[in-house]
Amino acid sequence: MEKIQLEAQKRDGTGKGVARALRREKRIPAVIYGDGKEPVLIALESKEVFKALHSGGFFTQVCDIDIGGTKHLVLARDVQLHPVNDQPMHADFMRVTEKTKIWANVPVQFINEDKSPGLERGGLLNTIMHEIELYCQATKIPEAVIIDLEGLDIGDSVPFSAVQIPDGVEAALEDDTTVASVTAPAAVRSAGKDEDGEEIEGEEGAEGAEGETAEGDGESESGEDAENKS
Repeated sequence: MEKIQLEAQKRDGTGKGVARALRREKRIPAVIYGDGKEPVLIALESKEVFKALHSGGFFTQVCDIDIGGTKHLVLARDVQLHPVNDQPMHADFMRVTEKTKIWANVPVQFINEDKSPGLERGGLLNTIMHEIELYCQATKIPEAVIIDLEGLDIGDSVPFSAVQIPDGVEAALEDDTTVASVTAPAAVRSAGKDEDGEEIEGEEGAEGAEGETAEGDGESESGEDAENKS
């Protein structure tokens, strides 16, 4: 996995006044912390942070931040965004090494959708978990958790036990936790059919019971009519 490259300058002072001054210069305040060292206050180009943030993997890829020729190996842990325009306003970076292990939210990625009989028949992919939290080396965070949909039919689900994760990576999920499933289209469900498109037996039974009741009522009414006539 390639590292994200950013250039920064040390900054002096904290507070709203300093932050506003930096933003007027199209820069944002940020901090590097961790690894038992003193925090380093820095300023980053806003457009570079925005670009990296929207390129994907910003929170799972390690980053080299160059401060005056000295590089710091870090991992982005938080970015505060403007509530209206979603521009970055502040960023937190944690120092990491080859030995650092952390929890990270890794996105789920599906493959072989065209090899799923259920999806080919018009079924819908119900993504229950868009991310899975993994415990792994900070420098070896997977780009995505791959889930293979080959062979899945309508009504099938993907438990976490069927998900392949790299060696040395842990997850705080039970094996029977459902990650995704293939469901019937809403039109089929509303028509009183199960996920395979078959009529729901319970509804047939209900219709049959109604029919029997109607017939019984008819016989009762006929008996009353006959009694009245006599």
